Amino acid sequence: MRDHPDPRGTELELLGQYLDYQRETVLLKTDSLSREQLARPHPPTALTLGGLLNHLALVEDDWMEVRFLGLPEREPWAGVDWDADPDWEFRTAGELEPEQLRRRYRDACDRSRLATSEAGSLDRLSARTLRDGRRFSLRWMLLHLLEETARHAGHADLIREAIDGDVGE
Repeated sequence: MRDHPDPRGTELELLGQYLDYQRETVLLKTDSLSREQLARPHPPTALTLGGLLNHLALVEDDWMEVRFLGLPEREPWAGVDWDADPDWEFRTAGELEPEQLRRRYRDACDRSRLATSEAGSLDRLSARTLRDGRRFSLRWMLLHLLEETARHAGHADLIREAIDGDVGE
């Protein structure tokens, strides 16, 4: 269920609430669809709803756990040869059942929420650096996750409408 952000929330609360709203929007767009529907591309794009869910699970795990906290990659991402198969998460999503994809994404979001709550401050810096060598703050990362998730929620909205005509927020 999507909850509207509290207009009196703190900066940390509002970033989390807006991000959660977008996360729930993506999940809503996949609700009640079959494996085949989640795996169906709609030209001219090769994007699928299942691929978007899998990608966003990777984004949550990679940015929060690997880059921000400095933890090793977890399965199923560990061991993927990203140079040989840069779209692995999109390509393999069609092999998973809808609830597996939704659970993978929910679990990644739960891990991100926990890490955010334990970080202590929006000013806390990442364990790893960006490509240019700079470390980033929790604030920057949450804004990045919000932007990425919202952009893909828009994609999901269009793809869902192409699948069965379902439209909405």
